[in-house]
Amino acid sequence: MYRLAICDDNPADIAYLSAILKQWAQDNSIPIRLESFPSAEAFLFQYQEEKGYDILLLDIEMKQMSGMELAWQIRREDRSLQIIFITGYMEYISQGYDVEALHYLLKPVTEEKLKSVLSRAIQRCAYKEQELYLPAKSPALGEGEIAMVRIPVYEIRYLEVRKNYVTIHAREDFVTKKPLNELEAQLGESFFRTGRSFIINLKCVSKITKSQVFLKDGTAVPLSRKLYEGLNRAMIAYF
Repeated sequence: MYRLAICDDNPADIAYLSAILKQWAQDNSIPIRLESFPSAEAFLFQYQEEKGYDILLLDIEMKQMSGMELAWQIRREDRSLQIIFITGYMEYISQGYDVEALHYLLKPVTEEKLKSVLSRAIQRCAYKEQELYLPAKSPALGEGEIAMVRIPVYEIRYLEVRKNYVTIHAREDFVTKKPLNELEAQLGESFFRTGRSFIINLKCVSKITKSQVFLKDGTAVPLSRKLYEGLNRAMIAYF
């Protein structure tokens, strides 16, 4: 069962969105648990007690704490919650990208568009459950010790080849002898190979130049010039 929430200070908007969500879930045989919150503070209070939400439909313009402020609070510790912004103002689009929002819907929201975005969100929810299960070394292990580890795919920022090993940069660094080609085949739509030695997670990209990709943590990854256009197309398709 997927857990969804609507956070909006307008009761009429909550009722409208709830009706669409329930009909979409019924039409697609998707079991959901739907909750609604009249303010960002109300959702944050519940979220801090129980973080098991999959999708959040979030209004931006609300009294006291805004939806954007709430999104930043969430992203401090949770990168997997699918946030769909719903607002009447276009000026927040760039900020929505910064907090890795799945989509940005302008009011009045159409039923067709919302259902399309919800289907994408469910695909992302299934993706967040993917893991790499492989033999690797990590800082948590003893010197030279190798163990079977599980690495959630959504936590991976990038992979790089170092001599005969691949380093997987996630919450911590894992080093494995698995070939990069083999690992690439196990990754999802959010990953892009920038050359012979690097694969990046598109959601972690902050800037692209003709020769480098800059990630949000400040890492600069080399980019093959012939892949520049392909990377830009992949970014547009992903977001």
